[in-house]
Amino acid sequence: MTQRWFELLAEDHTTIEKVFAAMEQAFATSDAPPASLVADVVQFLSNYVERCHNKKEEEHLFPLLRARGIPVGGGPLAVMLAEHERQKTLVERTRDRGLAYAGGDAAALAAFRATFSEYAALCKDHYWKENDILFPMALHVMEARDEEAVLQGIRAVETSLGEDARERYYALAEKIAQAGEIRDLSYGLDREVLAYMLNTLPVELSFVDADDAVRYFSHENHAKIFPRNRSAIGVKVQNCHPPKSVHLVNRILADFKAGKRDVAEFWIDFQGKFVHIRYFPVRDAAGKYLGCMEVVQDVESIRALEGERRLLVEGRA
Repeated sequence: MTQRWFELLAEDHTTIEKVFAAMEQAFATSDAPPASLVADVVQFLSNYVERCHNKKEEEHLFPLLRARGIPVGGGPLAVMLAEHERQKTLVERTRDRGLAYAGGDAAALAAFRATFSEYAALCKDHYWKENDILFPMALHVMEARDEEAVLQGIRAVETSLGEDARERYYALAEKIAQAGEIRDLSYGLDREVLAYMLNTLPVELSFVDADDAVRYFSHENHAKIFPRNRSAIGVKVQNCHPPKSVHLVNRILADFKAGKRDVAEFWIDFQGKFVHIRYFPVRDAAGKYLGCMEVVQDVESIRALEGERRLLVEGRA
């Protein structure tokens, strides 16, 4: 599915923040981060963030929003433009000091760290403003033809950096993240808290590993749409389904393992419930298949929704 313009820009934000996190992790764990890591970070910030990401907005999104009536002299657009100018100044200082350190000037590290930290803080604050305020505002004022115009502008800016610029710089960001040993956000969560979070979700989860063995299911001590107990753990998932459906299970898993499918979904009437059942392949950052996640939900109440509810209802509901 083709991504919309704001999804592409928001994905940039997420990728850039991973680079920030990698450098911050390196500062936290070493008095002298690897010069190669600093050089890669400087390259990414100077070339992709400043010369590509910001240009997409400055040359194609912001002018269109101005033409659709969002003022430049005040409000969110004015703030975004002012912060872009501040970013230009800081990224230049970050680049110069980072390259000096990467070139062997150990005394430049303190200055690089200070300017990098200021730049990263500014950008992270900037990105949530765009994601949560500016982009929704833009969607409200944009006309139907505007989306394609912004998408074409995004492609043009990326092409100006060479063939497959987005893929190349995203790969560089991943290299930086791995060098900085950036862990998933769940890493810092207490295991018990994570377990309660999974059991609080309004869906029932099951996980089957890469060898088709059941390894986890949520809501163990709660009523479930499809009851199961701990004896299922370690059992091949094919043995957990009626014989007449095993061929379908095998087909789904084979498609997931081969990268031919990203979801399989079904919906059935079951014991007075309208049950939505979805299966998703779980893959690591490199695309390696790790297993299959089953997500089960009674969506009867969701199907019955009408109109809108924008106010908080009293009580536990």
